[in-house]
Amino acid sequence: MPGELYTGAQAAALATQWRRTVSATAAAVTRSAICNWVTRGHLQPAGLDEHGRPLYAIPDLAHAELATRQRALRLVGISAQ
Repeated sequence: MPGELYTGAQAAALATQWRRTVSATAAAVTRSAICNWVTRGHLQPAGLDEHGRPLYAIPDLAHAELATRQRALRLVGISAQ
């Protein structure tokens, strides 16, 4: 849904679904991976929840997942189209 924001755990679950749609054997995206994407500058929080925890927007999450998946495939010598 446009405009909806997701917690780190929810974002990890969505990214895992996307990866497994592309490849059934793809590794799960963990909450830790979401934190790493933020640390590495691949993903920026779009807001904060009522406890001050970061929330992420779908377009930003999709972009970060795609970028990290393409990088991982290049590292193992597979061209991502």
